Amino acid sequence: MTIGEIAKRAGVSPAAVSRYFNNGYVSEQKRAAIGKVVEETGYRPSAQAQTLRTRKTKLIGVIVPRIDSEPIGRIVAGILSVLEQSGYRMLLADTQNDPGRELEYLGVFGEKQVDGVILAATIFTPGHIKQLKAMTIPLAIVGQRLDGCYCVYHDDYRSMYDMTQWVIGQGCRRLAFMRAMQEDRAAGRERYRGYCEALLEAGLSERAACCVTADFTVESGFQKARELFDMCPEAEAVLCAADNMAIGVLQYLKEQKGGSAGRILVTGHGDSALMRVMTPPAPTVRYYYEDSGMLAARMVLDLVDKKEGVAREVRLGYQLVIGPVTAD
Repeated sequence: MTIGEIAKRAGVSPAAVSRYFNNGYVSEQKRAAIGKVVEETGYRPSAQAQTLRTRKTKLIGVIVPRIDSEPIGRIVAGILSVLEQSGYRMLLADTQNDPGRELEYLGVFGEKQVDGVILAATIFTPGHIKQLKAMTIPLAIVGQRLDGCYCVYHDDYRSMYDMTQWVIGQGCRRLAFMRAMQEDRAAGRERYRGYCEALLEAGLSERAACCVTADFTVESGFQKARELFDMCPEAEAVLCAADNMAIGVLQYLKEQKGGSAGRILVTGHGDSALMRVMTPPAPTVRYYYEDSGMLAARMVLDLVDKKEGVAREVRLGYQLVIGPVTAD
C-alpha cells in the first residue's frame, strides 16, 4: 500500500494524504475519507522513510530525575499530552537522581537521535552548564531557570516568601525551616531565599539559623524533624520546602505528642495528593506542574519547526492552599 493508492481509494490527491500523515491542513471531509481508508487497510507510514524525507525523527527526548515523583509525573503528563496531539513520541530517560546519567542522556539525545530535548532539571554542575550550552538541537528546561536557555519554571522565591508572611501573620514568631539541598537552585536556594527575606522584613532574621536540610521524602522529613526540634525546641511553626518533608514532620509530631509544647504549625510546598488526604491537611503551595510540561513541550516543538517569537523564559504563578494547619 502506497500513498498514491491511499489517495486513489479516498478520492483525494497524494499531497492531501501526505499532509494528513504530517499533521498539515486537510479539510474535514478529506480527513474523514483518508481516515476511513487508513482504518480499513491498517496502513501505517514508514517511520524510516518519513525521517529520511523530512529529516525529523518525530521523537522528543525527556530527561527526568525520578519518574516516581508526583510533580515529575504531572510534568511528564503535560509533555505527553502536547506531543501526542502533535504527532510526536516521547523517549523517557529516568536518571534516578544521578547527575552523571543526566549528562550521558544529554549526550545521547544531542547526537541527533531526537528532534528536541526537555530536561526536568534539579542541579546544574559545571558539566551540565557546558553541555547544555553546547546543545545543537532544540532544548527546553522545565523546573529551573538557566541563563541563555529556554526555560519554564515556577516562582519559588515569591511563593515561599508569601507563605512565610502568612505564617507570621498567624501570630507565629519562632519559626523553623526544613530546606532542600542548596545545589537545587529552585527548591533549595530560591525557596530558602524567600523564607529569609520574609524573616528579615519581619525583624526575625535570627530565625534563619533554625534550619535543617532534608531529601524530598517522607522518611527524610521524619528523621530531620527530630534534628530540627533538638536544635530549636521552642519552634512554633515549621515551613518545609516540599510536601513530603511536611508530611514527615507531621508524622513525627503525632508520634511525639508530649515532646513539644503547644500546637505546631507545619506548611508544605507542592500541593501533592498525599498532602490532601492527611488529617489534618497542612497549608501548601500549588504549582502548575502539568501546565509547565505542556509549555515546555510547545516551546521545543516551536523551536523544531523554527517558528519565530518563541518565548525564551516562562515563569509560572502559584497559589497558597490554606487549610487546617496543626498537629497536636
